[in-house]
Amino acid sequence: MEQARAWLQAASSVAVLTGAGISAESGIPTFRGAGGLWRQYRPEELATPEAFQRDPRLVWEWYDWRRGLIAAASPNPGHHALAELEQRVADFTLITQNVDGLHDRAGSRNLLKLHGDIWTLRCLGCGREQRDERTPLPELPPRCDCAGLLRPGVVWFGEALPPRVWEAAGQAAASAEVFLVVGTSAVVYPAAGLTWTAKAAGARVIEVNPEETPFSAHVDCSLRGPAGVLLPQLLS
Repeated sequence: MEQARAWLQAASSVAVLTGAGISAESGIPTFRGAGGLWRQYRPEELATPEAFQRDPRLVWEWYDWRRGLIAAASPNPGHHALAELEQRVADFTLITQNVDGLHDRAGSRNLLKLHGDIWTLRCLGCGREQRDERTPLPELPPRCDCAGLLRPGVVWFGEALPPRVWEAAGQAAASAEVFLVVGTSAVVYPAAGLTWTAKAAGARVIEVNPEETPFSAHVDCSLRGPAGVLLPQLLS
């Protein structure tokens, strides 16, 4: 902890990659945990373009349920610590795999959302995007003003990451002096590859996770515990 704290204090450029673990501490179920189940479906069966094409109402019922859980949750001390870190570092980028918007609510501003935003709706007809934070939604599946079908503004399995967001994330990882990996299982690619990008470019890589991950043996410092506890300690 002392070494990691010293690296952060000395760094003028920091990039952070967060995953579902930091949101799980706010009570939001993860994709891969036992709490991530919904009815008899696996998330991987619902978060696909094919599932939406087959049954848009079913997919939207799941997303509406998730939106309700997220709306009832609050950013935890880990989210707030990262927002505070942004204020301390001259060059700071927060890259998240999460779609819940808790980083925004905690005050993070230089934010790259690799997998989109659950509060954004995108029309399959006219292509227009709109923000809608109502929960529950009054109509499932929701419709655009043009009468086109709206889908969640998230990246589904089998879809590419937003090119500009991904390019900016790669640049942030490659230029960081310290790269923090927080609450991610390090199995979802291409996002997980950002850690290797940062390490190859010479960054000090610090992992914060309750459990060991495939990256743990390769990072410069692996801190074992919840982000809501360890991140405030890193900044103290």
